[in-house]
Amino acid sequence: MRSHYCGDLNTSHLDQEVQLCGWVHRRRDHGGVIFLDLRDRNGLAQVVVDPDTEEAFATADRARNEYVLKISGRVRHRPEGTVNPNMPTGEIEVLAKQVEVLNTAETPPFQLDEHGKVGEDVRLKYRYVDLRRPEMAEKLRFRSRVTHQIRNYLEEQGFLDIETPILTRATPEGARDYLVPSRTHEGQFFALPQSPQLFKQLLMVSGFDRYYQIAKCFRDEDLRADRQPEFTQIDLEASFVDEENIMGVAEGMIRTIFKEAKDVDLGEFPRMPYSEAMNRYGSDKPDLRIPLELVDVNDLMENVDFKVFSGPASDPKGRVAALKVKGGAELSRKQIDEYTKFVGIYGARGLAWIKVNEKTKGLEGLQSPIVKFMEPIVDQLLERVGAEDGDIIFFGADKAKIVNEALGALRCKLGEDLDLYTREWAPLWVVDFPMFEEEDDGRLSALHHPFTAPLCSPEELKADPGKQLSRAYDMVLNGTELGGGSIRIHNQDMQEAVFDVLGISEAEQEEKFGFLLDALKFGAPPHGGLAFGLDRLMMLMTGAQSIREVIAFPKTQSAACVMTDAPGEVSKAQLKELNLRLRAKPQPEE
Repeated sequence: MRSHYCGDLNTSHLDQEVQLCGWVHRRRDHGGVIFLDLRDRNGLAQVVVDPDTEEAFATADRARNEYVLKISGRVRHRPEGTVNPNMPTGEIEVLAKQVEVLNTAETPPFQLDEHGKVGEDVRLKYRYVDLRRPEMAEKLRFRSRVTHQIRNYLEEQGFLDIETPILTRATPEGARDYLVPSRTHEGQFFALPQSPQLFKQLLMVSGFDRYYQIAKCFRDEDLRADRQPEFTQIDLEASFVDEENIMGVAEGMIRTIFKEAKDVDLGEFPRMPYSEAMNRYGSDKPDLRIPLELVDVNDLMENVDFKVFSGPASDPKGRVAALKVKGGAELSRKQIDEYTKFVGIYGARGLAWIKVNEKTKGLEGLQSPIVKFMEPIVDQLLERVGAEDGDIIFFGADKAKIVNEALGALRCKLGEDLDLYTREWAPLWVVDFPMFEEEDDGRLSALHHPFTAPLCSPEELKADPGKQLSRAYDMVLNGTELGGGSIRIHNQDMQEAVFDVLGISEAEQEEKFGFLLDALKFGAPPHGGLAFGLDRLMMLMTGAQSIREVIAFPKTQSAACVMTDAPGEVSKAQLKELNLRLRAKPQPEE
């Protein structure tokens, strides 16, 4: 029906006869001449309908926004003075000879032009209308281009695109599974995959030594701006590799798509040990665009007459850290109170601060409710954090985990609020992660997942698991974890040792991972891999505020689809087929 897309027309098409199909973006009637901005997935084209073409003019006259039209006409230059340099098709217009209404449309629930403002709940309910907006269409076109570039890059590197199952079994990977009841196996359940982890490892055992997949994954977890219950993962795995090989392939892929899709050279990818990232930035995904760092002051605070500081400073699991903000003394008390409330989200019980008004005056040149406790160590403190006149110093004092999370988040918020960014893009690799982390109940859990290889022998792992490092690596960009991976365990003895440390009994190992342990007996090669979150990557590359902006049909923050009203109830007959019965909700007491 069409010869060209609206957004593809330019001066090379002058005097050509074209057929366009699309939606009426705007209609304007100027002195008896009708102008239609016709829109399709590739952009807009201005169509002019003269009264001389009576039938076409009459049809255009009754067209309204979002009517679906077919236009036949001739491409011509726009008259002098009417060229639109902000529009890709702004030098040309189409003089219509025929206008056909393919379908009418009711008044849309919101305006689709760039001036329309509407709440996200309405946009998601009418997502099929929302996706017509040029900025939304461009995000999905951009996503399509990037996935094409990813496939080209990986296939040039010798990776094979292999699908793995969606219906699998539940495994402990750190989040809740989505369960699917089986009709044919009464009382049993499939699980939707949190990742293709085990299957891609089995592909390595099978001899497919370079695998990739753009895979759907599912996690039943609490949502944030960069989380969805179903998400897309760029998954890859390779055999006979070490960390350098996998990181080289992954870094090359990200460099390539940034250069091809955005003409951006990401520059150097520095490497930073996990311990350094936590100590300097309070985060294992630090945003290196922000020139603020945490500074340890435990030794200075151990003997101050202020238990809020001296207590954590003397606690082996505690931390007292300072965060200096250059020029921050201009912050008002109201702003400081807002930051105090902010760090409370991360468990901090307060936010101590000192304003440096005149450093040379010592204690008298400082302003703070806690300054009277700082007299013995004030000179050392100011020197350690590099404070100058006009700076403010924030403090965190608590368990190290709380201090890191609170000050790490405050550092990022200050960077955004005060526009402290020193560059547009800041990639890095975080390496040398601990193998395990300690939970609140004292038990150990895998920091990445239980199939990550440690940097030690099985005997060393069992003897002192809390001190062992893993062969894991995360790629971080602008404070967002783009992807993470590791060299995997390919030896049965080591895999069993990790399961033992995690408290997974032999019976549970056999029940949940027997197939993997069996596979490791039959010549499993050394292998490793990495997975990128495609949605997060698209969010960063397009400058979107949420991954919902780069997914065609996302869920809300409550994991619901307001467009289809999912999840929904099912009939008693369907439940009976699945051998399920719903438990009645307790009735509230009158």
